[in-house]
Amino acid sequence: MVTTPPALLIAGHGTRDDAGAEAFRAFVRELGRRHPELPVAGGFIELSPPPLGEAVAELVERGVRRFAAVPLMLVSAGHAKGDIPAALAREKERHPGISYTYGRPLGPHPALLSVLERRLDEALGSTARIPEDRADVTVLLVGRGSTDPDANAEVFKAARLLWEGRGYAAVETAFVSLAAPDVPSGLDRCAKLGARRIVVLPYFLFTGVLPDRVRQQAEEWAAAHPETEVRSADVIGPEPELLDLVMERYREALEGDLRMNCDSCVYRIALPGFEDKVGAPQQPHFHPDDDGHHHHGHGHHHHGAHTHAH
Repeated sequence: MVTTPPALLIAGHGTRDDAGAEAFRAFVRELGRRHPELPVAGGFIELSPPPLGEAVAELVERGVRRFAAVPLMLVSAGHAKGDIPAALAREKERHPGISYTYGRPLGPHPALLSVLERRLDEALGSTARIPEDRADVTVLLVGRGSTDPDANAEVFKAARLLWEGRGYAAVETAFVSLAAPDVPSGLDRCAKLGARRIVVLPYFLFTGVLPDRVRQQAEEWAAAHPETEVRSADVIGPEPELLDLVMERYREALEGDLRMNCDSCVYRIALPGFEDKVGAPQQPHFHPDDDGHHHHGHGHHHHGAHTHAH
């Protein structure tokens, strides 16, 4: 008897935007096409069909008993931390005998950062192919925004990782809802920092009401500030990198591979400008500030043994 691998359940935010909801459904279908060996289904937490419960019911009808749920979300906010686990717990009560593991959100993964870099290149045209041409480009990365400070901090982390080693003048951060700074304030900040060319980069997977609002607010600000060049970049979209990353999160969930921040670890992944660190052996290192002033003859205290179990 051939054992079917655990099913893949994709959990989405939900959107009032029909095109955005269809982009999600098309992405789920494409994952299913790419992985015929796997039962694949997807549903939303709110706002758009199909609901997550329907996707689970569909899998159960197909005989699925075990599945891994992957949140199709860039940051871990209320949905990923609370709503999806609650929905999955409810489904477990509805369908006795099913079991599931839960994957982690997608960002800020290097594969997605490279898609964001591509979106910036597209928005700038041929003028940003080499680092020298990027030196006068300020990027405003705009996240969804959350009442969860940790989720907002994740967007700042993505901005910093996007800036590292790529030669942009700066990568600033703003949010389209629920958190400051908003898009106009973010653009004001870029201008105060002396930005001449700004690219507004939506930190969103698919089109929707919120990315549309980001573009509209950028256009309104640009109209009021003709001395500053403002361009808008596209959302990440259903790129091969995104399809691959979802499968990576699926495998992690199955293997119980709970990690530290290894996605963006310079010893594991070639990050721009730090390529020589990949695979470097980890040595305990000594912090000069720890030296000598407080050990009263007891020898040195080695505080710095940073071991990476990679």
